[in-house]
Amino acid sequence: DMKTDLNLLLECLKYQMDCPLSQKEALITIYSICQQNSEASEYFREIGGLMFINDLAKSSAHCIVKEAALFTLGIIIESNVYCQQTLCTSALFEDLILFLIKKDSGVNLKRMSVYVILVLVSNNKNGQTCVRDTGCISLLLQLFRTTLSMSEKNLSDETSDPCYQLWCSVCSTLCACVNNPQNEDNQNICCSVFPYAKEWLESCTEPEIVRPICSFLGLTVANNSYVQKYFASIGGLDTLAKVLLELMHDSCLSHSSMKLAVVVTKTLDACIATNSAMGVVLAKYHTVSELLKLLSNETLSTGEKISIILTIGHLTEVCEENQCELLQNNGLPLMIQVLTESQDEELIKAATFVLQNCKQMTEQLSLKLCDKSLNANNAEELDVQVRKRCLQDYWKKVKEILHRINSIEKQHDEERVQGEIFVDESSVANSEALKSHEVKPVDPKKYTEGTQKVVFCPQLTSKLNNQVLAPSVTSAPPKNETVNAMDAASTRQTEQRNIPCSVTELQTDSVPQTHNVNGKTACGKSRSDGLYFLVTFFLPHLGQHSFCSEKTERIKSTSAISSSHKMADLRCLGCTAGGLSLNSRTFTKMLQRCLHRCEHHRVILEAEERYRGELRRVAAGNNNRSA
Repeated sequence: DMKTDLNLLLECLKYQMDCPLSQKEALITIYSICQQNSEASEYFREIGGLMFINDLAKSSAHCIVKEAALFTLGIIIESNVYCQQTLCTSALFEDLILFLIKKDSGVNLKRMSVYVILVLVSNNKNGQTCVRDTGCISLLLQLFRTTLSMSEKNLSDETSDPCYQLWCSVCSTLCACVNNPQNEDNQNICCSVFPYAKEWLESCTEPEIVRPICSFLGLTVANNSYVQKYFASIGGLDTLAKVLLELMHDSCLSHSSMKLAVVVTKTLDACIATNSAMGVVLAKYHTVSELLKLLSNETLSTGEKISIILTIGHLTEVCEENQCELLQNNGLPLMIQVLTESQDEELIKAATFVLQNCKQMTEQLSLKLCDKSLNANNAEELDVQVRKRCLQDYWKKVKEILHRINSIEKQHDEERVQGEIFVDESSVANSEALKSHEVKPVDPKKYTEGTQKVVFCPQLTSKLNNQVLAPSVTSAPPKNETVNAMDAASTRQTEQRNIPCSVTELQTDSVPQTHNVNGKTACGKSRSDGLYFLVTFFLPHLGQHSFCSEKTERIKSTSAISSSHKMADLRCLGCTAGGLSLNSRTFTKMLQRCLHRCEHHRVILEAEERYRGELRRVAAGNNNRSA
């Protein structure tokens, strides 16, 4: 059985000291039995075979025996953790250092020595400490720098080249020295060879070189901010980004280049995973867009997709340039597609991570855009805000005034229905005088049919109360048409109901203006003047020309009548100022001096005083803020 075979093989080793070939054969048989067999390795340690082979490796004068003994030790240590703990001593590391530094040691012997170091430090914190304390790690770093020559290396026969095999073993051993468990002290020591690794990547993108170096770099910088910053400071991130670009260019033709690009992507992710701020270095190389192209490859495995998506997530976590690049290259729909179509839990988590970054980036970008806009146009924005507030006050006052005007007109309409309009002889004479001053139409036939010509001004629309300010002017009927005062009043009343806020009193050409006992006509004229003031003062940009033209016509038609009234000194100055050239300032002063203001002009004056008070309050607030 197995135990008997191991006992016999151990005896053979002891009694064949003068026959190196027999010892080599016995050693090969031993490691074939113990390979991946923890029970056999443990039994061989119990019978003293492990320590005997250790002594044989140090004492044998034959190189083939040394190499076979070291290889057998490595197999047994790798198969059984107790054997690893037994041999993990400073003495063994020192013996291995001697094998590495002796000039007569062949490349294979050095390779076997490095292999033993590898299995001693793998998943073994004590071994990682011993390799550092004995200085063995410094010797490994020296081998990393000097084993291969960039000028003489021919990678076409890497499988048969012992130097390349030794260099790969050194890379693997260095990876084990810094990882699983992570050893920050060893990481800080190993970063001393980063410049050499960077030179290799810059001069060669062959998989045989890129894969070992990327593995070493990725494990050395993992979760170590000091090493990550050092690697970025020597241009390591730039080099990796350039290698990725070159591989992506070749991946269209080569499947191996695409696979190697994934390896470089994992290394990039390790360099920025715990320090996403360094991802800004990669923005100028458009790394995000290249990774999105790589992710669209259908031959990728699930693990490879996870690595790529996580790298994109770390690149876009804090860097705005990378975030914008992700959105511009349709990265968001691609992440949503991965999230909806995948069944792998880890892949879904990775895609969710990127989508969360997208949510945060849109919020941050929108806030930043608002901040930039405010900083660039701060004064203009403040001015616009003040204008908006003032405009809101304008509309509020306009709405209030229009409401008062509507109330007054409604009251006057009710009074007209209840009362009668008396037309005396003087009013008839005045009407005839007015008609004699009217301009004859170009086409008299057009006016002999009893029709009325209606001229409409552009409508003044208020968005606050949805009312239409549509002052209309109705021309006078022909001279031969009998004027009935009651019909005219009824007509005006009907038009007032149909046209909200209309200035019905502008129709004075149709009905002769008289001294009414209760002053209805005068107040009607005052409402027209008030509406004109309201439009020109609060809404200066709406229909001034057309409104002013109609007002001018009305003034011309009423000036003659107004001059004939003897009671003008008891009327409102706003109602009798038709022939004067006024603006908002002079009109207000005139109303303030008037002792007999009508209800309509009194409302307008009160609204303007409230408005001016509000303006003074806003100006005072602005002065306080500027101070």
